[in-house]
Amino acid sequence: MLNMAEGLARLGALAENPVVRTLALAFADAGFDLAVVGGPVRDALLGRATHDLDFTTNARPDDILRVVKPISSTQWDIGREFGTIGARVQGEQVEITTYRADAYDGVTRKPVVEFGDAIDGDLVRRDFTVNSMALLVPQVRLVDPTGGVEDLVQGVLRTPTDPQISFGDDPLRMLRAARFSAQLGFGIEDRTLDAIGELRETLRIVSPERIQAELVRLLQADDPVRGIRVLVDTGLIEEFLPEVSALRLEVDEHHHHKDVYEHSLTALDQAIALERSRHPGEPADAILRLAVLLHDIGKPRTRKLEPGGSVTFHHHDVVGSRLARKRLQALRFDKETTEAVAKLIELHLRFFGYSEGAWTDSAVRRYVRDAGDQLERLHILTRADVTTRNRRKATRLATAYDDIEARIIALREQEEIDAIRPELDGNDVQRILGIAPGREVGEAYRFLLELRLDEGLIGPEAAERRLLDWWAARV
Repeated sequence: MLNMAEGLARLGALAENPVVRTLALAFADAGFDLAVVGGPVRDALLGRATHDLDFTTNARPDDILRVVKPISSTQWDIGREFGTIGARVQGEQVEITTYRADAYDGVTRKPVVEFGDAIDGDLVRRDFTVNSMALLVPQVRLVDPTGGVEDLVQGVLRTPTDPQISFGDDPLRMLRAARFSAQLGFGIEDRTLDAIGELRETLRIVSPERIQAELVRLLQADDPVRGIRVLVDTGLIEEFLPEVSALRLEVDEHHHHKDVYEHSLTALDQAIALERSRHPGEPADAILRLAVLLHDIGKPRTRKLEPGGSVTFHHHDVVGSRLARKRLQALRFDKETTEAVAKLIELHLRFFGYSEGAWTDSAVRRYVRDAGDQLERLHILTRADVTTRNRRKATRLATAYDDIEARIIALREQEEIDAIRPELDGNDVQRILGIAPGREVGEAYRFLLELRLDEGLIGPEAAERRLLDWWAARV
């Protein structure tokens, strides 16, 4: 709950921030207004950490540049046509934008930029009331023309103008509603929520890159499940990630099975808890969270009702991996993220064979080899995937995974299994067998790798003998 007295005190502290004060005095001396705007004001009132500093002013871009040059180490004007000048002041990056009164054409997200002369007009054009507040400095006066403080108190997201107009102007704001709901733990006002459902198809004018960026920010929020529910309930997710809403499989009275959608959200919550406990203080892991959210998206494609009422999802791991790769590529995710998520989904069932019977050391080595640099994420995903209410079963699976992690640690100490490779390299193979580079060297190398995985370290001499035996049998 917002405590106004404490919030106002934090606004005063924000105004005294050395970077804010330096800029405020410089603009005042030049005869211009300056205000901290948007997220920093909202977060100061809520007592949340303030990161990037954004400012708005009645100065035009050329004037902004003239004012900041003497007090900054670097300036950039890549956003000049939109009224934005960037600068580095006392080591901190800031952006300062001329008051705007934009108009949109309804076809693209690019506004027809019009500079304004009044701060109230600038604030009304922003996305949500809680982001439409400004702190005038150095005089420390809060400007709140749209009732942002009241909405902060109530914990609600609402557009400053008619949501049909606001989202029509910029459809990305609908995704931002879900993201801010996840970040702040706020509900969304009914009219605003209804407009998302009605206008969801307008998201198609937004570039995949911008959608991807908002999705990542949502997943890195404190409570991404809250935001995902907004996306699914409004149907907005159908426009860019329909595989998630498809998880809401129909449950009929004769073929009972777990609700895959709810299971996936529970798994995501559990993965986040594990992530925080195993890696306290580290940034939110978007790759892990994306993989957990998508780990079962192959189930709708592979769902089969068996005689007797059981439901199977054979090979949903492989199918889901393929679907995820295709979807992430469409959203312009980088190759590293795409391949990591696809690998995690493909491997997420591998452990459950271990829980039904102890693996050999060879099987454990292969598990580590196949997971590669995704092993820690696979640990978390696999543990989080256990959402059964059967306490006995959950305990058995947790104990089994404790055991496999302990065995991996022990094998690491003995064999350096994180970098499993044959004890003889390609040059050794050519020398020992007297062959030139080519297909046969690759076959020999694969034999040696399988030998290493099956039997561990046996020593170079023994490896050479086994290689010669293999070669002789092959010929």
